[in-house]
Amino acid sequence: MDKRKVITAYRRGMISIQECAQILGVDSSQITGLMNDPQLCEPQRVVQKQPMHG
Repeated sequence: MDKRKVITAYRRGMISIQECAQILGVDSSQITGLMNDPQLCEPQRVVQKQPMHG
């Protein structure tokens, strides 16, 4: 499973920190470092505005 998705699920409150660590296969003390890793942040989706046709 993609680490970014697991971390995003934790940040959204879908899973606990312990579940997050277990899924990623790391110790609970190591999870803090992963949370601060900018490479593991879910990329922001860009929404482009469409002109309204009326």
